[in-house]
Parts: sequence; structure tokens; C-alpha cells
Amino acid sequence: MRDANCIFCKIIGGEIPSNTIYEDDEFKVILDASPASKGHALILPKEHYADIYEIDEKTAGHAMQLAKKLAKHMTDVLKCDGFNIVQNNHEIAGQTVFHFHMHLIPRYKNAKNNDILIWDHEEFTPEEMAEIRDSLKM
Repeated sequence: MRDANCIFCKIIGGEIPSNTIYEDDEFKVILDASPASKGHALILPKEHYADIYEIDEKTAGHAMQLAKKLAKHMTDVLKCDGFNIVQNNHEIAGQTVFHFHMHLIPRYKNAKNNDILIWDHEEFTPEEMAEIRDSLKM
């Protein structure tokens, strides 16, 4: 199902033009219109899922398999020096379009934006780490 108000659903449906680099029955992969680097692309499932919490496990797995395949291909073609695969959920985490998508970001030495995805490390006491670990055990 698609969301009539979703820009990515409109791109998938052909209502908005895009620079498509890959498409199959389940996904469309486009170049990001506001790229962080040369070749920055987005993996878009053709079905609408707001985020990681809504997407079914099978589609999420296929998205990661496609990300691996494209990362290898893009690295070979673009000769990038590294690669980020990023998937944001909710506004606080940087999600701006609420349609599940994965960013494929080729990285180049001495390029602009080499500081993206760098954060200051937080420190926790051993007791706090144990408490966090215990609360997260499944």
C-alpha cells in the first residue's frame, strides 16, 4: 500500500521524477536529491512503511541484502574509499521523510562532509553499563 501524501511513494509511483539507479518488484533505488557525497543514494521499498518499527522482517532483510549488493557495485564504480549505510527512525534520529529508507553514502578521502556520522562518546560507569545490559537482554 502507498501513502498518497508521501513524497517517496510519489517518486515510486512516477509522479515525481527521480534519478533511478536500480529497480525491481520490491525496491526502487534513487540518487539522493540533497546528497552528502558523490553517489549518495536511497533504497526505497515500494510499499509504504513509516520506519523500522513498521517494516516487515522479510522486506527489511531484503533491503539489507540490496544495500550490500549496491555498496559493492558503487564502491567498484565510484572508487570511493569507504561506505556508510544509514537508516534513521523518528525525527530525533534524523528521519525527515517518514517512509522507511536506507542511505547509501560513498565516502571519499579529503572530501566535504567527512565529519558526518561522528559523535562524542558518552561515558557510563560499570554499574550503569550492567544495568543497561540487563535491561536489554532478550
